[in-house]
Amino acid sequence: MTTAPATLPQWAQVLDTDDFRPRGRLTPQAALGPRTWFRVGGAAELLFQPASAEDLAQVMKHLPLEVPVLPLGACSNVIVRDGGIDGMVIRLARGFSTITRDGDGLVAGAACLDMTVAEHAAEAGLSGLEFLAGIPGSIGGAVAMNAGAYGSDMSAVLDWVEVVTRDGRLLRLPAASLDFGYRHATLPPQSVVVRVRLNAMVAPPAIIRQRIDEIRTAREAAQPVRARTGGSTFRNPDPDESQRKAWELIDAAGCRGLTVGGAQISEKHCNFMLNTGNATAADLEQLGDTVRQRVHDHTAVTLRWEIKRIGRPATHSMGESA
Repeated sequence: MTTAPATLPQWAQVLDTDDFRPRGRLTPQAALGPRTWFRVGGAAELLFQPASAEDLAQVMKHLPLEVPVLPLGACSNVIVRDGGIDGMVIRLARGFSTITRDGDGLVAGAACLDMTVAEHAAEAGLSGLEFLAGIPGSIGGAVAMNAGAYGSDMSAVLDWVEVVTRDGRLLRLPAASLDFGYRHATLPPQSVVVRVRLNAMVAPPAIIRQRIDEIRTAREAAQPVRARTGGSTFRNPDPDESQRKAWELIDAAGCRGLTVGGAQISEKHCNFMLNTGNATAADLEQLGDTVRQRVHDHTAVTLRWEIKRIGRPATHSMGESA
């Protein structure tokens, strides 16, 4: 185990004894802001970067059950609030980034970036995963929120997922057990996705590559991909609520370019929020709630957050629960 000089929280002392020490890295009071795409937010009370799924399972087994556990992936669709996160944050890294071909599919570690999986599939001549090239983030997070874009989503391609449960069990769950919905999957509470198998189809690599290039070009043309942003801010409404997409409702309510502190609604795509340089997490959350209120006042539609808001505000809670 490697620890930073700061002292472990009292509840984490069980992870540093003569009988048990993790092989991964434990970092008390780890700054999370620099790890997020928005570049905002407070610290994790304890950050754990496991060396393997077995290492993670042992830590989960030793950790008192009352200690909250929160897995974070690429942090592309989260706002970490300014007060930080209590308990243990889990961040998968090097030991969870392997991609291998498995017949007509791929087996990928949860830390693999979605784009990287799409690229590997293209090299292997496997079609059906091109849509991942248009989704920022990692595969573990994509499963947890049933991420989708450009005509497909994870529910359409997932075969099985391996998770480490809060009590330290390593389970393989079939995709059918996850009760997939729009931007939703049902996983065991506080479990951590560690590996997945994705179904695909054999196809000429040149055709797959062409589709990936089309998706990347379309995404760069329509979205502020080079800004400090976090992907789509709000879910598209259900058809019985509105036939218009979230960005259309936001635009119609006059919110394109709206600012709160250092946070701004993108002029390029108004379902994206930006950190223009000095935003706080509170700025971003207040901006999102302001947009929700204006859209509701204008259209009677209540937008639902797609970006996850996690942790403690610096002063007080804002908006609906994360």
